[in-house]
Amino acid sequence: MQKRILLLGGNYTQMTCTQAAKDEGYYVISVDYLPENPAHKLADEYHNISTIDKEAVLALARELKIDGIVSYASDVSAPTAAYVAEALGLPTNPYESVNIMTHKDLFRKFLAENGFPMPQGAAFTDYDEALGFFRSVGKTVMVKPIDSSGSKGVNKIEKEEDFKAAFDEALSYSISKKVIVEQFIQRQKYQIDGDIFVVDGEIRFWGICDQHHDLSCSKYAPVAHSYPPIQNYKIQDRARAQVERLLSLLHMHMGAYNLEYIVGEDDEVYLMEVGPRNGGNLITDAVFAATGVNLARYTVRQAVGDDVSDLHQVLPAVCASSYILHSLADGRFRRLVVDEEIRKRIVKEQLYVKPGDEIKRFRNAGCGIGAMVLTFSGTEQMCEMIDNMNDHITVEVEE
Repeated sequence: MQKRILLLGGNYTQMTCTQAAKDEGYYVISVDYLPENPAHKLADEYHNISTIDKEAVLALARELKIDGIVSYASDVSAPTAAYVAEALGLPTNPYESVNIMTHKDLFRKFLAENGFPMPQGAAFTDYDEALGFFRSVGKTVMVKPIDSSGSKGVNKIEKEEDFKAAFDEALSYSISKKVIVEQFIQRQKYQIDGDIFVVDGEIRFWGICDQHHDLSCSKYAPVAHSYPPIQNYKIQDRARAQVERLLSLLHMHMGAYNLEYIVGEDDEVYLMEVGPRNGGNLITDAVFAATGVNLARYTVRQAVGDDVSDLHQVLPAVCASSYILHSLADGRFRRLVVDEEIRKRIVKEQLYVKPGDEIKRFRNAGCGIGAMVLTFSGTEQMCEMIDNMNDHITVEVEE
């Protein structure tokens, strides 16, 4: 019989997973509270239920007799997927561990209790307590919601007069209305942000990328991910050892993980996020373009209990990068202008808007207007072009 898989979410990034499930021959059930999301059109059926409503999703899953459930490229719905799978005896990691990994306060607490290198920080619901902590640290801090995604509500604060606005913004994006304030760590070179995949407790694929930003509009929301990274293997080995220890302590034995870490000026590796799900921003698509390994297909196979034992590390045949199309100004979208040097490198392209649509200056992932995957002959060429993409791509707006 055709296996039935329930996919939480249906935005443009999540289309990669929906298509992978269809390609595997599964019956695809798509769920979220936004019926116009494009991935729903690829699914066999759609249900309008919030992906964070665990009990409602569980009731639907029972009714439809699903064989697996996936939260693709979403931290906020990952606990729902684990909760439902655990209740139904489907392949999953422990719900409690997934919950720890998707809430920054619980994750930071776990790191501290288990001796991982980490910045000084704490979580707050009260502004005055948060301000007191900021004053006590006496250094630059990062302020962010504990349970959001896409760099929404993330700010670097150096002056007290800027703290209130940053705290309120972070609070507005937090589902549980809690904010992390932590010491800022100056990193060396690029921040790492990419996907790994675990089978039977072993990291079978290490697909980390360099993270790129457009500093003219946003310092913290990435606009691109390039694979392979320029980071040397000795540092990657140190990071991998930390991740392996973390996954072992949390009894995480399967699945894709979106991994973010930095190397500080003290040469220490700091794990910033280890999300129990594939990354967004077409990271999976970029890794696929470089290696031919489709981690989305392994995600859906593993979720329904199909064999994934053939997954192994593959060296990239080319260099590849995802890129989020974005505007430098608010206004009405007019057109996208892409020069020939970039146009010839595009292997995948999606535009989310049409002429006349209102668009926003890029501040977080929610402001993206499209996405691309591009290929290059080497990492130096790739990083140079991605870091200067405004010389090659123009988003024209009518203000």
